[in-house]
Amino acid sequence: MSKAASNAATGVRQSMAWIHGWLGLLAGWILFAMFLTGTASYFRPEITRWMQPEIDLRPVTAATAADTAVAHLQKVAPTAEQWFITLPDARTTATRIFIRERPNPDPNAKPAPRRAELRLDPATGEEVTARDTRGGEHFYRFHFQLQIPHPWGRWLAGLCAMAMLTAIISGVITHKRIFVDFFTLRWSKGQRSWLDAHNVSAVIALPFHAMITYTGLITLVAMYMPWPIQANYKDPATFEAAVFGAEPDAEATGRPAALTPVAPLIAKASEEWGGGRPATMVVRNPNDETATVTLFQSAKDRLNARGGSIVFSGVDGRRLSASPPPGPAAETSGVMLGLHMGSFAGPVLRWTYFLLGLAGTAMVGTGLMLWTVKRKRPGAAPFFGIRLAERLNVGAIACLPAGMAAFLLANRLLPATLPARGDVEVSIMFWSWFGLAALACLRPIRRAWTETLAIAAVAFVALPLVNALTTDRGFFRSFANGDWLFVAFDLAMIATGALLGFGAWRAAQISLRPARKPRTAPRPASALREAVDAP
Repeated sequence: MSKAASNAATGVRQSMAWIHGWLGLLAGWILFAMFLTGTASYFRPEITRWMQPEIDLRPVTAATAADTAVAHLQKVAPTAEQWFITLPDARTTATRIFIRERPNPDPNAKPAPRRAELRLDPATGEEVTARDTRGGEHFYRFHFQLQIPHPWGRWLAGLCAMAMLTAIISGVITHKRIFVDFFTLRWSKGQRSWLDAHNVSAVIALPFHAMITYTGLITLVAMYMPWPIQANYKDPATFEAAVFGAEPDAEATGRPAALTPVAPLIAKASEEWGGGRPATMVVRNPNDETATVTLFQSAKDRLNARGGSIVFSGVDGRRLSASPPPGPAAETSGVMLGLHMGSFAGPVLRWTYFLLGLAGTAMVGTGLMLWTVKRKRPGAAPFFGIRLAERLNVGAIACLPAGMAAFLLANRLLPATLPARGDVEVSIMFWSWFGLAALACLRPIRRAWTETLAIAAVAFVALPLVNALTTDRGFFRSFANGDWLFVAFDLAMIATGALLGFGAWRAAQISLRPARKPRTAPRPASALREAVDAP
C-alpha cells in the first residue's frame, strides 16, 4: 500500500473513531438501560409469573382454555360488544380476558367505566386473584418507551438505536485489529483492559448486536418514516386493512342466537395453519345472530411474529374469511419483529438471546468506561465533562441494576391490597435508581462505584430470602415441588448478586491503589495506532 493510501486509511479510521466515541457516549447511557431492560424482557412472562406468586396453575390445551373462558364470560357479560380472550401457553399459564361493553345509545349518557383485565384458571374458568403488578411488561415497555409519554419515548429510543447502528459500523471500521484483539483480555492494565473488554464483548456477539439494533429500528419504521403510507393510503386504517385484511364488523341486530362451541373452531384453524395454535380469540356481538369468532395465530411457533387470522360465524361455525397471505414487505416486517422479540425461541435459544443481550449490555458499559479512562491524565484534575461522564456512568451502570432489584423487592414487601400497587412498584424503581445516583454524586468517584455496586449486589442476593419469607414458594419448597421457574429465578438472582459483588470488590481493589505518577518518557511510536484502536 502506498504512503498516500495508508494515510487516507488512517484518516478514515480516525474519523470513524471520533464518530464511534462521541455517538457511543451521547447515546450510551440510554442504550445501556435499553439493552439491560430489553435483555430482561426475553423472560417477560416468567418475571410476571414470579411477581404474582398467588397464581400457580397447570397448563391445559387451547381448546379447553377457550371453552372455560367462554363459559365464564357467558355468566358475567353475555350481552357485551366484544370479548377478548388471550389463551395460555407453556410460559403464561393463566387465561386473560377483557370485556368491551356495548356503548349506551344515549349520546348524553355517561360512558360505562372501563373493565379491568381478568385472569382465569384455564382448567375451570374460575377467576384467579393476584397482587397488582406490571411484572415483566414494565421492563419490556421501558425498553422502547423509556417511561416517556407516547410517542416521544419511542422517538428517543429510535434515535439512540440509530446512533447504536452507526457506532457498530464505525467501530468495525475503526478497529482494524478487532478480531485479533478478541483473543486478548488483559486485567489491571487501565485503558488497555477496558479496550480489551469492549472488543471482546463487541466481537463475541457482533452479528447479534447488528441484528437486534437494525430489527429494533424496523419494528417502528412506520412511525419514524410514515410518508410512504400517507402518500398511498388515506388513513392508517385503510393501510392496515390492505396489508392485514379487514374483518367483518356487522352491527348487532338484537335477535338472540346461541354461540357455537369454540373448540371445533380452534381445531379447524390449527389444521389450516399447519399445526399452528391460536394466541387470541375475539368474539364480536356474542349471543347475537351477527356474532363472529376471530382466531389470531400465535407467534410462539413461527419466526414471523405477525400471524394470520381466521373469522368464523359465531352462530354456525362457518369460515367467513381469513387474512390475506402476507406480501414480501409484510412478511419481512413480521420476520424482523420476530427476530427482535425472540418469541419463537425455545428454552435454549431464549437463553442464548439472553446471554448475547448481556454481552451487548457489557459492550455499551465498557465503551462508556473506556471513554472516560482514555481521556483522564495521571496527576491532572479531570475537567467538568469527564467528571460528569463518570457520574453518569455510575448512575447508569451501577444504579440501574439496584433500581431493578428494588422493583422486584417492592413486589414482595408492599401490601398485596395496596391501591395502584403496580404503579407504586414502578415508582420505587425510579426513586431507588435516581436517588442512589444522586447520593453517589456526593461520594468520591471510586468509592461511589464500590458502594453502589455493593448495594445492588446485596439487593439481588436478598431477593430469594425475602421471597421465602413472604410467600410459600421459597427455594427449598419450590425445589421439592418441582417448581423450576421459582428455583431458576432464585438462582439467577444469586448469580446476578455475585457478579455485582465481584464488580464491587474489583472497584474497591482499584480504589486502594495509589494514584499513578505522570509519564515522563515520550509515548512510543505506536501511540497513533492506540489512538485509532481506542475510540
